[in-house]
Amino acid sequence: MSKESMEYDVVIIGGGPSGLSTSIKLKQLDPNLNVCLLEKASEIGAHILSGNVFETRALDELLPNWKELNSPIKTKVSKEKFLFLGKNNSLSWPTWLLPAVQQNHKNYIISLANLCRWLAEQAEALGVEIFPGFPASEILYNEDGSVKGVATQDMGIDKEGNKKDSFEPGIELLGKVTVFAEGCRGHLGKQLINKFELNKNKDPQQYGIGFKEIWEIDEKNHEEGLVMHTAGWPLDNHTYGGSFVYHAENKQIFLGYVIGLDYKNPHLSPFDEFQRFKTHPAIKKIIKGGKRISYGARALIEGGFQSLPKMFMPGALLVGCDAGTLNMPKIKGSHTAMKSGIIAAETIFEHIKDNKELSIFEEKFNKSWLYKELYEARNVKPSFSWGLILGIIFTGIDQILFRGKLPFTLKHKHADHETLKLASEMPKIEYPKPDNIITFDKTSSVYLTGTNHTDNQPVHLQLKDPNLPINYTLKKFDEPAQRYCPAGVYEVQKENDIDKFVINSQNCIHCKTCDIKEPSQNITWVTPEGGGGPKYGNM
Repeated sequence: MSKESMEYDVVIIGGGPSGLSTSIKLKQLDPNLNVCLLEKASEIGAHILSGNVFETRALDELLPNWKELNSPIKTKVSKEKFLFLGKNNSLSWPTWLLPAVQQNHKNYIISLANLCRWLAEQAEALGVEIFPGFPASEILYNEDGSVKGVATQDMGIDKEGNKKDSFEPGIELLGKVTVFAEGCRGHLGKQLINKFELNKNKDPQQYGIGFKEIWEIDEKNHEEGLVMHTAGWPLDNHTYGGSFVYHAENKQIFLGYVIGLDYKNPHLSPFDEFQRFKTHPAIKKIIKGGKRISYGARALIEGGFQSLPKMFMPGALLVGCDAGTLNMPKIKGSHTAMKSGIIAAETIFEHIKDNKELSIFEEKFNKSWLYKELYEARNVKPSFSWGLILGIIFTGIDQILFRGKLPFTLKHKHADHETLKLASEMPKIEYPKPDNIITFDKTSSVYLTGTNHTDNQPVHLQLKDPNLPINYTLKKFDEPAQRYCPAGVYEVQKENDIDKFVINSQNCIHCKTCDIKEPSQNITWVTPEGGGGPKYGNM
């Protein structure tokens, strides 16, 4: 059975803020353009997870009347705190001493998932065709090597690759331009970067893993509009990371933790560091007596300016976190993703109407406030390779005194998968057992994500060498996949006294951490059958 083909002016892969902004702007520029958007989740927003303190700058450009359109942007930031944590104490840092990029008084505490659902409504009202539950699994090329479009995945394939009774062939979606807006570590974006050498002469990309829980807390502990960040404990001085505590409406807080994936100790478990963080007196007093109602995790792209790939190629554009537009010191990537989508739409409009090359994207990008914002933030992340204290001191000098305009650019020297030390050289870390009140295990946490994958389908976490985990990675690094995965996907089990590497792909919440951190780059994440993965609510 051959694949059906559908032709559009523009095909967009990904229903996050960058893809949706691209689609809306395209229809604003020319209502007659045929635009479709594919989303791998069962619905728009189901795979979206973010802090999220939202800066409206790009939205103000895209939909200036968003306040009148019943947007889910309600809770304005009213107060800020920043704490340095020791093991049992904390030091409050005056917020007026924070760099301007870390101040949030004009911003809002939102659910990015709900914002994306609302943006999808705006896009559909303009005539954009949105297809949730259809992951793009293959890039299609013209004879001259330019991108032709994408193919969606065949549905109804069993683990052995055989067709089940429910088999349905995928569909080819062909566009004059294809926009890849898959989010952090997009699997097709990764292929494009390699094929077209989009990262040539760029620094290695940098990532973090971000955790988030939503808690309903006691009213006396809740302060709607409060934004709090912390640095320090439980991480050591040489491990990059920090927390956020955002007081949303309805007595809810968004509680999260981010750890840079350039950490060195293979015994470190980011999930358990997050759980341990919640036991600090300054945090525990907020959530004590409360109830955890949601959990999620995903990788964040943090390389910034130095690691940005070229974002155009023949027939296609790369936008948002698929490219790496997140502003790390601002701890924000939604407004930058949206702006990159707006620029992409303007580029495509001129390409289709006036036959201009897609390379004009670069000129437009370089003239935008997005370029300026990322340029001025460029030195913050690499400075933390010197340790927390020196990183903070340098960031103060760079951002407060020089406003990001120092006459040099620091480099990212290593990819995250290259940074692990041998397990024998690093101290083991003992993590306390969860109390199921403040701290929890991975199993109960994954349950809250609503994660599900159709039974008897090909494993979407592919090993280049199935023997490597036991024969090399376990011996050298104590198989860190057991710890860096936030969903308990990877285990080493004993079977007749023989170690066996087990992949519980059903648990996967599509964070992509394994694709990033595995020291030999032996794990490749590909799309599972459509609609699989987490089903986040208001994350």
